[in-house]
Amino acid sequence: MIAAGRVSVDGHIVRRFGARVDPQTSEIRVDGMRVVTAPDKLYFALNKPRGVVSTMWDPEGRPTLADFTGQTTERIFHVGRLDTETEGLILLTNDGDIANRLTHPRYRVSKTYIAKVPGPVPHRVVKRLRAGVELDDGPVEVDSFRVVDNIEPKALIEIRLHEGRKHIVRRLMEAVGHPVSDLARTQVGPIDLQALQPGTMRALTAQEVSELYQAVGL
Repeated sequence: MIAAGRVSVDGHIVRRFGARVDPQTSEIRVDGMRVVTAPDKLYFALNKPRGVVSTMWDPEGRPTLADFTGQTTERIFHVGRLDTETEGLILLTNDGDIANRLTHPRYRVSKTYIAKVPGPVPHRVVKRLRAGVELDDGPVEVDSFRVVDNIEPKALIEIRLHEGRKHIVRRLMEAVGHPVSDLARTQVGPIDLQALQPGTMRALTAQEVSELYQAVGL
Protein backbone atom coordinates (compact mmCIF):
# COMPACT_ATOMS: atom_id res chain seq x y z
CA MET A 1 0.00 0.00 0.00
CA ILE A 2 2.86 2.37 0.78
CA ALA A 3 4.58 1.54 -2.51
CA ALA A 4 1.31 2.24 -4.34
CA GLY A 5 0.99 5.66 -2.68
CA ARG A 6 -2.22 4.72 -0.86
CA VAL A 7 -1.04 5.74 2.63
CA SER A 8 -0.83 9.32 3.90
CA VAL A 9 0.24 10.77 7.24
CA ASP A 10 -0.89 14.25 8.24
CA GLY A 11 -1.89 15.00 4.65
CA HIS A 12 1.34 13.81 3.01
CA ILE A 13 1.74 10.64 0.95
CA VAL A 14 4.21 8.25 2.65
CA ARG A 15 6.92 6.97 0.30
CA ARG A 16 9.52 5.76 2.80
CA PHE A 17 9.24 2.30 4.29
CA GLY A 18 9.78 2.24 8.05
CA ALA A 19 8.58 5.84 8.52
CA ARG A 20 7.63 6.38 12.15
CA VAL A 21 4.46 8.10 13.36
CA ASP A 22 2.94 9.07 16.69
CA PRO A 23 -0.32 7.08 17.00
CA GLN A 24 -1.66 9.61 19.51
CA THR A 25 -1.40 12.63 17.23
CA SER A 26 -0.80 11.55 13.62
CA GLU A 27 -3.65 11.47 11.12
CA ILE A 28 -3.15 8.30 9.08
CA ARG A 29 -5.26 7.54 6.02
CA VAL A 30 -5.46 4.63 3.59
CA ASP A 31 -7.21 5.36 0.29
CA GLY A 32 -8.41 8.60 1.86
CA MET A 33 -10.14 6.83 4.78
CA ARG A 34 -8.86 7.67 8.25
CA VAL A 35 -7.33 4.88 10.34
CA VAL A 36 -7.86 5.58 14.04
CA THR A 37 -4.73 4.51 15.91
CA ALA A 38 -4.90 6.33 19.26
CA PRO A 39 -4.88 3.45 21.78
CA ASP A 40 -6.92 5.34 24.37
CA LYS A 41 -9.93 6.00 22.09
CA LEU A 42 -12.94 3.72 22.66
CA TYR A 43 -16.02 3.20 20.48
CA PHE A 44 -19.02 1.03 21.36
CA ALA A 45 -22.50 0.18 20.10
CA LEU A 46 -25.21 -0.53 22.68
CA ASN A 47 -28.70 -1.89 22.07
CA LYS A 48 -30.67 0.11 24.65
CA PRO A 49 -33.71 -1.73 25.99
CA ARG A 50 -37.06 -0.03 26.48
CA GLY A 51 -37.42 1.53 29.93
CA VAL A 52 -33.76 2.56 30.19
CA VAL A 53 -32.89 6.25 30.57
CA SER A 54 -30.34 7.59 28.06
CA THR A 55 -27.99 8.95 30.71
CA MET A 56 -25.13 7.48 32.74
CA TRP A 57 -26.89 8.30 36.04
CA ASP A 58 -30.48 8.97 37.07
CA PRO A 59 -31.54 10.77 40.29
CA GLU A 60 -34.78 8.73 40.35
CA GLY A 61 -32.89 5.45 40.38
CA ARG A 62 -34.16 4.23 37.02
CA PRO A 63 -32.02 1.91 34.86
CA THR A 64 -29.41 3.86 32.86
CA LEU A 65 -26.85 3.17 30.14
CA ALA A 66 -24.19 2.71 32.83
CA ASP A 67 -25.93 -0.52 33.84
CA PHE A 68 -24.87 -2.06 30.53
CA THR A 69 -21.32 -0.75 30.13
CA GLY A 70 -19.58 -3.00 32.65
CA GLN A 71 -17.13 -4.39 30.09
CA THR A 72 -15.08 -1.19 30.23
CA THR A 73 -13.65 0.64 33.22
CA GLU A 74 -12.83 3.72 31.15
CA ARG A 75 -15.11 6.76 31.28
CA ILE A 76 -17.26 6.86 28.15
CA PHE A 77 -20.29 8.95 27.24
CA HIS A 78 -23.30 8.44 25.01
CA VAL A 79 -23.64 10.09 21.59
CA GLY A 80 -27.14 11.55 21.47
CA ARG A 81 -30.15 10.08 23.23
CA LEU A 82 -33.21 7.90 22.83
CA ASP A 83 -36.31 8.55 24.89
CA THR A 84 -37.00 6.07 27.67
CA GLU A 85 -39.66 4.12 25.77
CA THR A 86 -37.57 3.85 22.59
CA GLU A 87 -35.13 0.98 22.23
CA GLY A 88 -32.21 0.45 19.89
CA LEU A 89 -28.78 1.68 18.89
CA ILE A 90 -26.80 4.17 20.95
CA LEU A 91 -23.11 4.84 20.35
CA LEU A 92 -20.76 5.40 23.27
CA THR A 93 -17.23 6.77 23.11
CA ASN A 94 -14.59 8.89 24.82
CA ASP A 95 -13.77 10.65 21.53
CA GLY A 96 -15.22 14.15 21.84
CA ASP A 97 -14.47 15.20 18.27
CA ILE A 98 -16.49 12.47 16.63
CA ALA A 99 -19.26 12.69 19.25
CA ASN A 100 -19.76 16.39 18.56
CA ARG A 101 -19.92 15.89 14.82
CA LEU A 102 -22.28 12.94 15.02
CA THR A 103 -24.78 15.02 16.97
CA HIS A 104 -24.37 18.33 15.11
CA PRO A 105 -27.06 18.85 12.44
CA ARG A 106 -24.65 20.40 9.92
CA TYR A 107 -23.03 17.00 9.30
CA ARG A 108 -26.40 15.42 8.42
CA VAL A 109 -25.66 11.99 9.87
CA SER A 110 -28.76 9.90 9.25
CA LYS A 111 -30.51 7.74 11.84
CA THR A 112 -32.77 4.86 10.85
CA TYR A 113 -35.82 3.80 12.88
CA ILE A 114 -38.32 0.97 12.72
CA ALA A 115 -41.76 1.84 14.12
CA LYS A 116 -45.04 0.05 14.65
CA VAL A 117 -48.04 2.25 13.77
CA PRO A 118 -51.76 1.78 13.05
CA GLY A 119 -52.17 0.20 9.63
CA PRO A 120 -52.58 0.16 6.83
CA VAL A 121 -50.53 3.23 5.88
CA PRO A 122 -52.02 4.66 2.65
CA HIS A 123 -49.85 5.83 -0.23
CA ARG A 124 -50.89 9.48 0.29
CA VAL A 125 -49.30 9.38 3.75
CA VAL A 126 -46.13 7.90 2.30
CA LYS A 127 -46.01 10.69 -0.29
CA ARG A 128 -46.59 13.36 2.37
CA LEU A 129 -43.80 12.03 4.57
CA ARG A 130 -41.35 11.84 1.69
CA ALA A 131 -42.19 15.44 0.77
CA GLY A 132 -41.55 16.67 4.33
CA VAL A 133 -43.92 17.58 7.16
CA GLU A 134 -44.39 20.88 8.99
CA LEU A 135 -44.38 20.54 12.80
CA ASP A 136 -45.00 23.23 15.40
CA ASP A 137 -41.23 23.83 15.73
CA GLY A 138 -40.48 23.81 12.02
CA PRO A 139 -40.39 21.54 8.99
CA VAL A 140 -39.02 18.00 9.10
CA GLU A 141 -37.10 16.65 6.12
CA VAL A 142 -37.35 12.87 5.80
CA ASP A 143 -34.33 11.22 4.15
CA SER A 144 -36.28 8.09 3.28
CA PHE A 145 -39.50 6.35 4.24
CA ARG A 146 -40.89 2.93 3.39
CA VAL A 147 -43.60 0.59 4.61
CA VAL A 148 -42.06 -2.74 5.63
CA ASP A 149 -45.33 -4.50 6.50
CA ASN A 150 -48.77 -2.99 5.90
CA ILE A 151 -51.09 -5.57 7.44
CA GLU A 152 -54.07 -4.27 9.45
CA PRO A 153 -54.33 -3.38 12.32
CA LYS A 154 -50.62 -2.64 12.70
CA ALA A 155 -48.09 -1.55 10.08
CA LEU A 156 -44.32 -1.63 10.31
CA ILE A 157 -42.49 1.34 8.82
CA GLU A 158 -38.86 2.33 8.35
CA ILE A 159 -37.92 5.99 8.48
CA ARG A 160 -34.53 7.67 8.09
CA LEU A 161 -33.82 11.19 9.40
CA HIS A 162 -30.69 13.27 9.84
CA GLU A 163 -31.90 15.41 12.72
CA GLY A 164 -32.46 14.69 16.38
CA ARG A 165 -35.20 16.94 17.71
CA LYS A 166 -36.91 15.54 20.79
CA HIS A 167 -39.44 12.77 20.03
CA ILE A 168 -39.09 13.62 16.35
CA VAL A 169 -40.27 10.26 14.95
CA ARG A 170 -43.22 10.02 17.32
CA ARG A 171 -44.28 13.61 16.62
CA LEU A 172 -43.87 13.14 12.89
CA MET A 173 -46.03 10.02 12.72
CA GLU A 174 -48.61 11.58 15.06
CA ALA A 175 -48.86 14.53 12.65
CA VAL A 176 -49.82 12.24 9.75
CA GLY A 177 -52.37 10.27 11.79
CA HIS A 178 -50.33 7.14 12.52
CA PRO A 179 -49.06 7.42 16.12
CA VAL A 180 -46.18 5.16 17.11
CA SER A 181 -46.78 2.32 19.55
CA ASP A 182 -43.29 0.76 19.39
CA LEU A 183 -40.07 2.40 18.21
CA ALA A 184 -36.50 1.21 17.75
CA ARG A 185 -33.42 2.86 16.24
CA THR A 186 -31.54 0.40 14.06
CA GLN A 187 -28.76 2.48 12.54
CA VAL A 188 -26.66 5.62 13.11
CA GLY A 189 -24.74 6.67 10.01
CA PRO A 190 -22.88 3.59 8.77
CA ILE A 191 -23.27 1.67 12.05
CA ASP A 192 -26.18 -0.75 12.50
CA LEU A 193 -27.34 -3.05 15.26
CA GLN A 194 -26.41 -6.24 13.39
CA ALA A 195 -27.27 -9.13 15.75
CA LEU A 196 -26.75 -7.13 18.95
CA GLN A 197 -29.29 -8.24 21.55
CA PRO A 198 -31.12 -5.73 23.80
CA GLY A 199 -29.03 -4.83 26.82
CA THR A 200 -25.73 -5.85 25.24
CA MET A 201 -22.78 -3.80 23.99
CA ARG A 202 -19.98 -4.45 21.52
CA ALA A 203 -16.81 -2.64 20.49
CA LEU A 204 -16.87 -1.16 17.00
CA THR A 205 -14.43 -2.64 14.51
CA ALA A 206 -11.59 -0.56 13.08
CA GLN A 207 -13.45 -0.49 9.76
CA GLU A 208 -16.63 0.82 11.44
CA VAL A 209 -14.70 3.56 13.25
CA SER A 210 -13.09 4.62 9.96
CA GLU A 211 -16.53 4.72 8.32
CA LEU A 212 -17.84 6.90 11.17
CA TYR A 213 -14.97 9.34 10.68
CA GLN A 214 -15.65 9.43 6.96
CA ALA A 215 -19.35 10.09 7.59
CA VAL A 216 -18.58 13.25 9.57
CA GLY A 217 -15.71 14.47 7.38
CA LEU A 218 -12.82 13.71 9.71
